[in-house]
Amino acid sequence: MEKSEWAPPASEFERRTRLLGQLEQRFVRDYLSTAAQTHEAGLASALQLVRSDRRGAFDLSREPEASRQAYGASDFGPGCLLARRLVEAGVPFVEVYLANWDSHFRDVAAQTRTLMSQVDAGLSALVRDLANRGLLDTTLMIWMGEFGRTPRINTAGGRDHYAKAWSTVLFGGGIRGGQTIGATDGQGATVIDRPMSAVDFLATVCKIPNIDYTHEIVATGGRPIRIVDQKEQLIQELFA
Repeated sequence: MEKSEWAPPASEFERRTRLLGQLEQRFVRDYLSTAAQTHEAGLASALQLVRSDRRGAFDLSREPEASRQAYGASDFGPGCLLARRLVEAGVPFVEVYLANWDSHFRDVAAQTRTLMSQVDAGLSALVRDLANRGLLDTTLMIWMGEFGRTPRINTAGGRDHYAKAWSTVLFGGGIRGGQTIGATDGQGATVIDRPMSAVDFLATVCKIPNIDYTHEIVATGGRPIRIVDQKEQLIQELFA
């Protein structure tokens, strides 16, 4: 994380925070609404993070040079390194994002090779570091996108969105690893063995860290919404 060239002293920061709090409280008092209260809670959480003694987890300059290099030079590598530091600091949910998979146009093979080399360096270093620190068994890692790519090249030389078949990879979390569950045909076009739905997958990744996926949240208007839709079938192969 790059350091700003200038930041207000602590006293100035607190003065501004108090002023903002006064403005927020007046607004919430005069305009009672769920949105205003949610905004107030979000601001409080942000300030709690800024004041936390664990905020140093964001400072990657504290990592040895060899550690930073192990994650690779792409933007994805430092993101994975930051994820490890946040897990060590006790953050329960961390997301690392890698863009440019939307390969609708030409050079899809070269683009994918570049992206996969970034994934290989960052992800392998993250798995290794978590394992060496005794954190992998208590940390579920999920590598996935929201759909696959078409098994055929399109007229522009790329691949389009494809929801019939794609893969996800899970590490850690106490699951039974070292296995492949399900299969597609030789074209990667159709699931031919052990099909799983999005509901099955989401229920399973909630079950692994003991999240009650049957819990219902009542939305605005009184509508109950379950965390994961019904008719789920857990992926039992992952449980020892």
